[in-house]
Amino acid sequence: MTEFSNPNFSIDLSDQVALVTGASSGLGYRFAKVLAKCGAKVAISARRVDKLEELAKEIREDGGTCEPIPVDMVDRESIRNAVQMTEDSLGVVNTLINNAGIPDAQWAIKQSDELVDNVIDTNLVGPYLLSNEVARRLIDKKLPGRMVNISSMAAFNTTPQSAAALYSITKASVVRLTEALATEWARYNINVNCIAPGCFSSEMLDGMLERIGDISLGFPRKRICDPAQMDSTLLFLVSPSSECVTGTFIKIDDGQGSR
Repeated sequence: MTEFSNPNFSIDLSDQVALVTGASSGLGYRFAKVLAKCGAKVAISARRVDKLEELAKEIREDGGTCEPIPVDMVDRESIRNAVQMTEDSLGVVNTLINNAGIPDAQWAIKQSDELVDNVIDTNLVGPYLLSNEVARRLIDKKLPGRMVNISSMAAFNTTPQSAAALYSITKASVVRLTEALATEWARYNINVNCIAPGCFSSEMLDGMLERIGDISLGFPRKRICDPAQMDSTLLFLVSPSSECVTGTFIKIDDGQGSR
């Protein structure tokens, strides 16, 4: 006789304190609203504080609990401060959404040192350090946790026309980061998983479309996806019913690319 309900799934996240990076726009903006709607206390984090305040107003008007937390993912002290500020205002972070990321949008041989550093620090080093900071506190307090890292289908596919070599490299590294940390932290009941989106509406994608045109015409379904179409995957990975799922990645690309 199973001890679990039928079905074993709930989107009641009222016991979760979630930290979402890159929450000022795009996927992170949507993720924060969804988590708050399901009862989580949400720290919305990004560099653009004015955008965070707008999001906080929306979440609170909808009955949610949130706190704007400024963070610069290339500044290690800022990352550590963001975790402490979240803990002070909402409680111990037990759900982390590593969503912040930037494109390179430049041919590899033309990239400046500054661009290389910014892309690697924002897309890989920052999420790695933030994950460690959250995990360290959970382990010290013997608390379980869930982390969802946002990679990209660019981790698996790139083209001669992409001008996104470094972005692809860092997003592939996020997948491996997920697998490695999941393995190390499974003993502490910290689950680490990854979502690899294809083309979803966002500021980053809008900038790419301005440069290269409407790529959706080449997709089988000839459309750009809406971030809301990722809600169910996010909720699965942060919900109690996914407690046996760790170290995996889920591709969500609407059949846009090859396998």
